[in-house]
Amino acid sequence: MRYALALEYDGTDFLGWQRLSHGPTVQGLLENALSKIADQRVEVVCAGRTDAGVHAARQLVHFDTEAVRDPRGWLMGCNSQLPRAIAVIWVGQVTYEFHARYAARARRYRYRLLNRWVRPGLQHRMLAWDRRPLDAGRMHAAAQHLVGEHDFSAFRTSQCQAKHPVRSLHAISIGREDDVVTVDIQANAFLHHMVRNIVGSLLLVGCGERAEGWIAELITGRDRTVAGPTAQAAGLTFLGPLYPEMWQLPGEFTLQPLIVASA
Repeated sequence: MRYALALEYDGTDFLGWQRLSHGPTVQGLLENALSKIADQRVEVVCAGRTDAGVHAARQLVHFDTEAVRDPRGWLMGCNSQLPRAIAVIWVGQVTYEFHARYAARARRYRYRLLNRWVRPGLQHRMLAWDRRPLDAGRMHAAAQHLVGEHDFSAFRTSQCQAKHPVRSLHAISIGREDDVVTVDIQANAFLHHMVRNIVGSLLLVGCGERAEGWIAELITGRDRTVAGPTAQAAGLTFLGPLYPEMWQLPGEFTLQPLIVASA
């Protein structure tokens, strides 16, 4: 049988999603929990791998097993085995044709940054911080140059293993509420560090060091060395993947008409 499973996690204390031999990862801990419940080795495939320190609101995975458990049994059993920073929030049976990675048509991220001269205390695990005054309106206007299908080499880490740098960015919006600047971004897929590298460049626009049109120049130039620095991991949360209705997943994982927010 094949199951789909959704989970949320605070990535602060983990070495990212992907299973590693030298430290705790979300995949490793989830697979250990599932294997105990199934009484056999279980491996999972995720919709989108997250880096060390990055969080997820709705990560989705699939796994195959011969063990017979109802969805509630999988959910409650896993949560009894997982650390408090990871929680399974939904489990459902799917057909063998479903694939958490390849069936996804979009992925969404949110980056949140505290913009004041004093660092965060209360939400320091979930917020990035920049003391420079930022103009969210300028950042939003500059970010619109990124929308569409482009070669995103300027925002790709040298360790990226993707076969090519072309991605289709569906929408990006940037706004401010009090001292918090939020970046929402959706694309068909993302390169390694792509969101954090985009945010790092937009911060230079927001603080006035670069003009709005600089982002378009970065896209054209395709040179990572002249783009902005990689933004802090703490501010980034994977909001989750989106799939066609045919897979009959919960509404928060199903493609809806895209609404682009204004600044």
